[in-house]
Amino acid sequence: MTEPLIGAVLLVVGLVLYLTTGDVHTPVVTLTKVGLVLMVVGGAEIVVALARLVFGRRGRSVENS
Repeated sequence: MTEPLIGAVLLVVGLVLYLTTGDVHTPVVTLTKVGLVLMVVGGAEIVVALARLVFGRRGRSVENS
């Protein structure tokens, strides 16, 4: 149940970085690009987590015998 929450946190942090770090210059990557990546990952995390909640976890279960 925590997966949608983690995705939402990533999405919000990415949005904050994307909107507030336009003038910050770092040597390797720009923080706006990091924010964009975090938003995409957070959105994907939310979609996958909600799909698992709706459709259930599929796959083989390992049973101890």
